[in-house]
Amino acid sequence: MKNGAHHHAPAATAADSLFAQDMDRSMARMMQSMHAPGYSGDADQDFLAMMIPHHAGAVDMARLVLQHGRDPITRQLAEEIIAGQTVEIDSMQRRLALLQRAPAAGLEEFPALGGTRGR
Repeated sequence: MKNGAHHHAPAATAADSLFAQDMDRSMARMMQSMHAPGYSGDADQDFLAMMIPHHAGAVDMARLVLQHGRDPITRQLAEEIIAGQTVEIDSMQRRLALLQRAPAAGLEEFPALGGTRGR
């Protein structure tokens, strides 16, 4: 620093503290939900079962920034995350339900990945 000056981060306000507490709770809830079902041995079902709460956690965190944040670009990104992740959650829930009923259901609809994808 120039001339011995030190840069200090501004003190956290009560609103910042509330945001941090809410984020911590949201992330803890997400992690607990991701691991709650345990592993079934089916990679497709396990992936979906863990990604659903992961995406739901992203939606929860985006909602928190809409409540606490002020930057218009960050708020717009949060709105886009909510919209996109909500659609993906619905899709994953439907696919997981189908795979849980019939694990091989619809596999013919998805071609095998070749090249470097899927490896």
